Amino acid sequence: MSKSDILLKLNNIKKWFPVDQGAMQNWLNRDNPVAIRAVDGVSFEIRRGEVFGLAGESGSGKTTVGRLALRLIEPTQGEVIFNNVNLAELSKEELRNERKRMQVIFQDPLASLNPRMTIGQAIAHPIEIHQSGVTQNKKEIVMQVLERVGLAPANLYYDKYPHQISGGQRQRVVIARALVTTPELILADEPIAMADVSVRALLLDLMKRLKDELGLTYLFITHDLATAKYICDRIGIMYLGKIVEVGDLKKVFSNPLNPYTQALLEAVPVPDPNQRRKGEMPRGEIPSPINPPSGCRFHPRCPFAENQCSESEPELREIEPEHSVACHYAEKFL
Repeated sequence: MSKSDILLKLNNIKKWFPVDQGAMQNWLNRDNPVAIRAVDGVSFEIRRGEVFGLAGESGSGKTTVGRLALRLIEPTQGEVIFNNVNLAELSKEELRNERKRMQVIFQDPLASLNPRMTIGQAIAHPIEIHQSGVTQNKKEIVMQVLERVGLAPANLYYDKYPHQISGGQRQRVVIARALVTTPELILADEPIAMADVSVRALLLDLMKRLKDELGLTYLFITHDLATAKYICDRIGIMYLGKIVEVGDLKKVFSNPLNPYTQALLEAVPVPDPNQRRKGEMPRGEIPSPINPPSGCRFHPRCPFAENQCSESEPELREIEPEHSVACHYAEKFL
């Protein structure tokens, strides 16, 4: 695979958030400061035109990885390569120029839309920021993108405010705002989590159609593996700041080789009241990222853990083509 086929690449990205324990404790711990290890050495790449999913429990670091990928926050360590350019090496002005090629669909559309802006103003705002020279046909561009996301006729929505439309319509507005600068990469952070169940499939179908029509690439963050199965081409499973399994979605779903992935798939509801899950579910809850377990971070909850799991951390290694796993005993699940 050539470099031109890779749109986004993360190399050993880390993000540690310092914990303020007060002046005295901060001074005592100055050589070894306490930090939340939200992301602790994540590497993956996203190919042009694909949907790459990041899945895991709440607190696993998915959203932080997404924000690091777009340099919305600065990494503690590692590098983010977008279109063969290291984002850390860009000046503020250069990064600003790249922003129009990277957009975000946030989880809560009501929180991400300014209540004092009309729908037309909200969608036009990115044009004003990134394409300041566009003034004559700005409204025309907004009307076209409203029609594209299914808000038709567009003139009915252009002058409305966010509270005057439904939740599903607001999410379409957020999608329209992300599309208006014709981006290459879209970070979709739980994009259907706040929508009614009745419209979730419609929004996913819309995102898939837009991807095909506009040649988009998605970094799709979700805690719902059923949603990931519907839209993703490849998927990375995160646990406590690390990727524990990554690969082609069909391979990961049909033959999960990490016990954590197996547990997540066992938790996916099945539309049959007579079918009971047989797999053993993990014990306890996800540990604190301030003081993660030694060795494999999942070992305190893993039903298959052995002594080696608590002593050494497993490396993410390729077990079969397009399928890598961080588990000492992944081969026994083949």
